[in-house]
Amino acid sequence: MGDIRRRGAVALGITGLVAPLALALGTAPAQAATNCTTQAGPYQKKVEKFLGRPVDGKQSTADCKAIKAFQTKHGITPNIGYAGSVTWGVMDLMNKQKAVGNNPNKDRKCPTNKGRIACVNLTLQLSWIQDGSRLVYGPVPVRTGRNGYETRTGLKKIYWRDIDHVSSIYDVPMPYSQFFDGGQAFHSVNLSMWNPPGSHGCVNMTKTTAKKYWSLLKKGDDVFVYGRKPGT
Repeated sequence: MGDIRRRGAVALGITGLVAPLALALGTAPAQAATNCTTQAGPYQKKVEKFLGRPVDGKQSTADCKAIKAFQTKHGITPNIGYAGSVTWGVMDLMNKQKAVGNNPNKDRKCPTNKGRIACVNLTLQLSWIQDGSRLVYGPVPVRTGRNGYETRTGLKKIYWRDIDHVSSIYDVPMPYSQFFDGGQAFHSVNLSMWNPPGSHGCVNMTKTTAKKYWSLLKKGDDVFVYGRKPGT
């Protein structure tokens, strides 16, 4: 994160490398990342179903190309088309996120008595903005802290905003930064929201989402972070 001079402290969170599920990679065939494996993985049938491939549990050339393309898109390595735990973990999370629909606070864990508030569900790697019980924006997938750099839970407030922030520790841009806990902030990244293993504590967003959050939130608004990112 950047040097927050107004706070007199060095920010601690930063864009890092979501998958939303920080799962162990597991054992994959020892092949170069440029190759396509002929070996079926332990999640072969589930991965085939997710990708709309014939579900037979057998690795075909077409299966491998489809899996490899998915892995490449979301920064999953090694991207050799192996249906392993990380690949299935990302797909499984996508399914769970989709199932939420337009009712992300169904369990009412994010406070509805605070007026406008930004909610972050670490378990599902989703965020949204609500006003009381009314959904204002979202839910959208986000990319939170990896193991050892977890996004901290609890009720917080946005205390500083910097639209063109640059990290003084990692020397990387953090556009549309809205800091809510030490150096942890909402900000945009040029990465897939399902890119493993996650950030250094910030809540990463697409540029479109980060810009929308910037327009909807202001200094002093509440933020509530809850749940636990799998693998942390």
